[in-house]
Amino acid sequence: MNRNVEIPDGPFRPDWDSLENYSAPRWYEDGKFGIFIHWGPYCVPAFNNEWYPRNMYLQESPVFEHHRATYGDHREFGYKDFIDRFTAEKFNAVDWAILFRRSGARFVMPVAEHHDGFAMYDTELSDWNAKKMGPKRDIVGELAQAVRDQWLVFGLSSHRAEHWWFFDGGMKFPSDVRDPRFAGLYGPAQPRDTQPNEEFLDDWLARTCELVDKYQPQVVWFDWWIEQPAFEPYLRKFAAYYYNRGAQWGKGVAINYKNESFRKGSAVFDVERGQLDDVPPMLWQTDTSVSRSSWCYVNDHKYKDTGEIVRDLIDIVSKNGALLLNIGPKPDGTIPEPEQKMLLEIGSWLGQNGEAVYDTRPWTVYGEGPTAVTSGGFTDKSAKSFTARDIRFTRKGETVYATILAKPENGVVTIKSLGTDLRLYRHSIGKVELLGYTGNVKWSHGASGLRVTIPDDADGEHAWVVKVSPKK
Repeated sequence: MNRNVEIPDGPFRPDWDSLENYSAPRWYEDGKFGIFIHWGPYCVPAFNNEWYPRNMYLQESPVFEHHRATYGDHREFGYKDFIDRFTAEKFNAVDWAILFRRSGARFVMPVAEHHDGFAMYDTELSDWNAKKMGPKRDIVGELAQAVRDQWLVFGLSSHRAEHWWFFDGGMKFPSDVRDPRFAGLYGPAQPRDTQPNEEFLDDWLARTCELVDKYQPQVVWFDWWIEQPAFEPYLRKFAAYYYNRGAQWGKGVAINYKNESFRKGSAVFDVERGQLDDVPPMLWQTDTSVSRSSWCYVNDHKYKDTGEIVRDLIDIVSKNGALLLNIGPKPDGTIPEPEQKMLLEIGSWLGQNGEAVYDTRPWTVYGEGPTAVTSGGFTDKSAKSFTARDIRFTRKGETVYATILAKPENGVVTIKSLGTDLRLYRHSIGKVELLGYTGNVKWSHGASGLRVTIPDDADGEHAWVVKVSPKK
């Protein structure tokens, strides 16, 4: 493939004034919940996290000593040698896609290439890819087909930008990173405090556009390092290329970015392992993992519990956001049992209560209650547990959904934001229901709020949704 990229005809030019005319597609605003997949040779050692490829070459890292003790000298067994052990012999894209549909996800996003430089797809721009090595299969291509066959939206992520410096530790002592035979995988291995050169940037753009043309993803997710100044003109060019391709396909597409690497309004803002404390005017996204300790498969995961993820999803959606939840398959292509169980439990909750999530928009206020959510990334480890007084709102037209984030001890909850004094709900209440419960719900409405009794025989777990409809 030629590394010279020409922008296709379409409504967008490679300048910020043009790109600010972008708007997020309807399917994204409606879908709310997606699956992220970190899977590659870095899951073979099953130690530490997905940064094993970098940390194994950092002499001050415990991973360096673990690698040497477990696998031997870095000249004899380097990261490249994990690729043959990355077999994926039990990988079944159809089974994965069915699981993702059952989880209630509306879109799916595998990592096409992580910082390690090993492409999980059939690329013409590198021999170091899953079609030629390891699994000897086009993993991204198989997933794209299977996901779409389940009527889910397909996206992908590229972490290629960080590859500029990812293996620089291996240049500081005798290791296989310094062997020119393996430069296609390890190079450039430059110091982290340097800017990428034109050759690397041209290659980055060509690889990313190749992904777009070959797999037609409807989301392309980028990690943080694209915010480097050298990337700025390339980001504008890629956005115009991709958005114009989306227009040609007749599909709504989106770019995910972190920090300030894109101008506000030109793509969908993403917060890693964190949330926002208010409602921005444009769709945004949280990406987080089922695990507190890693994004890829490792031994001895520190897993979150399902209820925590469900409640975070509710909070995020109430603030005009979407949740991208990551799983980490094993080297053989199986998804760990705890992660399958978690996905199915989320799907069960959404099966009963998804009416308050999918296709909704923020209400006049996002919520009420005593528990403050810290705005910004990497806050999930310090997040406080929600209480029964914490309530989040969404709406469809004049119908409001109030989701209670813990079951009240006495079964009674007062939703203050729906009180007549506040005048936030400008209609007379005609009907109050509890999603998933077929019987009548006891309620009363006054100045202090809407008082609802959660029936003892109501099925529910993690959170309870009160549906409030106006009088006709």
